[in-house]
Amino acid sequence: MKNSKSGLALALLALACLVLVPASTASAAATITIVNVDGPGEGFNDPAPRAPVGGNPGTTLGQQRLEAFKFAAGVWGATLDSNVEIFIQASFDPLTCTATSAVLGSAGTILIVFDGGGGGIPPFPGLEANTFYGTALANKRLGFDAVTGPNGSNADDIRARFNSNIGLPGCLTGINWYYGFDLNHGTNIDLVTVLLHEFGHGLNFQQFASVTTGAQPIGLTDVFAKRILDLTSGKTWDQMTNAERVASAINSRKVVWSGANVTAAVPGVLAFGVPLLRVNSPAGIAGAYDVGTAAFGPALTAGGVTGNVVQALDAADGAGPLTTDACSPLTNAAAVAGNLALVDRGTCGFTVKVKNAQNAGATAVLVANNVAGGPPAGLGGADPTITIPSVLITLADANTLKANLASGVNAKLLLDVSVRAGSDPSGGRALLYTPSPVQPGSTISHWDTIAFPNQLMEPAINGDLTHSVTPPQDLTLPLLRDVGWFPDADLDGVPDDVDCEPHSDLSPTVVVDGCESGVPNTFFTNGCTISDLISHCAAGARNHGGFVSCVAHLGNDLKSAGIITGSQKGAIQSCAAHARIP
Repeated sequence: MKNSKSGLALALLALACLVLVPASTASAAATITIVNVDGPGEGFNDPAPRAPVGGNPGTTLGQQRLEAFKFAAGVWGATLDSNVEIFIQASFDPLTCTATSAVLGSAGTILIVFDGGGGGIPPFPGLEANTFYGTALANKRLGFDAVTGPNGSNADDIRARFNSNIGLPGCLTGINWYYGFDLNHGTNIDLVTVLLHEFGHGLNFQQFASVTTGAQPIGLTDVFAKRILDLTSGKTWDQMTNAERVASAINSRKVVWSGANVTAAVPGVLAFGVPLLRVNSPAGIAGAYDVGTAAFGPALTAGGVTGNVVQALDAADGAGPLTTDACSPLTNAAAVAGNLALVDRGTCGFTVKVKNAQNAGATAVLVANNVAGGPPAGLGGADPTITIPSVLITLADANTLKANLASGVNAKLLLDVSVRAGSDPSGGRALLYTPSPVQPGSTISHWDTIAFPNQLMEPAINGDLTHSVTPPQDLTLPLLRDVGWFPDADLDGVPDDVDCEPHSDLSPTVVVDGCESGVPNTFFTNGCTISDLISHCAAGARNHGGFVSCVAHLGNDLKSAGIITGSQKGAIQSCAAHARIP
């Protein structure tokens, strides 16, 4: 602030026009508390002895689980700001699990809230009209707890349930939870990473319309849905009918997040390189086709592999009529050699098919899915002798290729380095997960699986994830910023980027260099208190006289605006005069 009367008058004129609210004390960041709802001897209360691991100090199984929850809550608490405590109701329960698959856990907001006209505490911005929010985010924006429990206590905000079967016989054979904080999980499942993912949903990385019917709760949209943009229709989900939302939910790789914070972060997070099949001819089907890459063989390259697409033929199980699954040596090796072999999924493993095509001289393999849907998943398996690339394509795309084989199909299998993996080619916006058929619980409320580097909020937890939720590793925080988690270091309800003082002195009274004036430390809705304005005088003063003069002008303006009395002005000026500032 300028050390002049005119400068002070201009600044205070704006302040005097704003609503005033009482000052309050606050600490930065968010407090997230884990509420243990497990019974005696189970879950967090399991007494089985354990040695501390990877920075986790717990000495029982239950303690290690709870410490992991606290660690993940601490990561989010240090990342977000809220003046309302967040309560996560948590438990370990025996969820679905087989030898090869399992439900790891789940979390989400317990209730959803919309503003019925009450608004937030000024200057907290409140909620977008007729728009649902999860309670943790709603509380942050309102400045108070919108949902109270018995006797006016704070209600729990997020429900988290995790699988206590992991590590038991018959559940994910040979795999267990890893409770450490150091990412040394090896082939086990890093619990902290899964917790960060699920807590992210509870913090509002989720939308609330049905992905199977399109219906919205009581016909109202939500803050997440307003930023889901369908590139085909050009509409966001709040602008759609139920039927349009149903269609959009399976519009594979044509639905993006339109929020400005995520779009700005994409270039610093997502890498260039999208695997695809580019059909060159015939003209009627030319274009880019989605592919799922293989866990074996060489990776796709920018140079790619070009050739004609040829249907591979082989004898059924090595004898009998010809088939197209490449589960036995190819009978049309001469036609396949030097070209892209098209083979059908089924009967045998992917590596068998690709190896048979490779032996016939194919330069690459396109595996046609045998069920409808998309985008295509990857090809699993391992065979170090495979030296050609291979991919999975959708059943619909395979049928398109097959229908044109007679007239000749030429294509290139490549890594398109002009597009970032996980963003749309034209706008650079992050792709949301819209598989076909729809997957309730995963559809829309996750990033697309094609994103690279792998992102925390993809529908599956990848082993190479870090514990970061921020750029340059991750896009989760930018999305939460887009839905309303604005940065507010001093928790005064004013976003840091427009706050008059992002680190306000929110003491109840004005204290100048230890001198107690007794004057209420009025808080203005632009984010400054009287104490902040005095600090600005101190920062701009060349000497003690300049500081005292600035405070005197400030006092005059505050008195003229009716904010303080004459005696209060005198108390502030007396403290300033005796202060050792600067």
